[in-house]
Amino acid sequence: MIVIEQILSKQDVGAYRQQLAECPWGDGRKTAMGMAASVKNNNQADAQHANVRQLANQLLARIGETPKIVSAALPHKIFPPCFNRYSETEEYGYHVDAAIMRIPNTSEVIRSDVSMTVFLSEPEEYDGGELVIATEFGQQHIKLPAGYAVVYPSSSLHKVTAVTRGQRVAAITWMQSMVADVTLRQTLYQLDQSIQNLIKTNNTDRAELDNLHNVYHNLIRQFTQL
Repeated sequence: MIVIEQILSKQDVGAYRQQLAECPWGDGRKTAMGMAASVKNNNQADAQHANVRQLANQLLARIGETPKIVSAALPHKIFPPCFNRYSETEEYGYHVDAAIMRIPNTSEVIRSDVSMTVFLSEPEEYDGGELVIATEFGQQHIKLPAGYAVVYPSSSLHKVTAVTRGQRVAAITWMQSMVADVTLRQTLYQLDQSIQNLIKTNNTDRAELDNLHNVYHNLIRQFTQL
């Protein structure tokens, strides 16, 4: 579970919110699969609307431009981002994201390895509406500033608690990683972040950095699935 700070600027968030307010929304249960539909109670922006598709493509581009997301997820395929909205009393009970997802209007499918939520509402705009992820260390409660994101394994049991005041707007997407194994993906992320931190210090011997890069990329070659 990794927090990405400001994948979207405050100005970006404002533009997204303004455009989404003018888009048609529908019952989110229509997009849920299997048992998840019985615990889902929210609204979702019409993915076929031109403005929604444009916002989704903009967010896809931003994902690809954000090194920390690439490092954490090592994405091979990304599901077009969806935009959801929780008003008062709405929630999404505990569920696991579908393992296989078909990309809309195509014959292409992805395996959901990594889920990502991008918060588009400030925490003070609403009460409740926390993303709760069940982990081996207990429940992790996440409520981030607008423009921040969190990535976590799609295999995790998770929920969104009921909103009791205001409105919670967010974007969600799923990624098929080039590295399916969660533990290995975490190790590669930690190694890459250590390399990046050493580069920033500007006093690490170049030969040592080259050696670390060699190890990292050879592990990628060994374990990626394309």
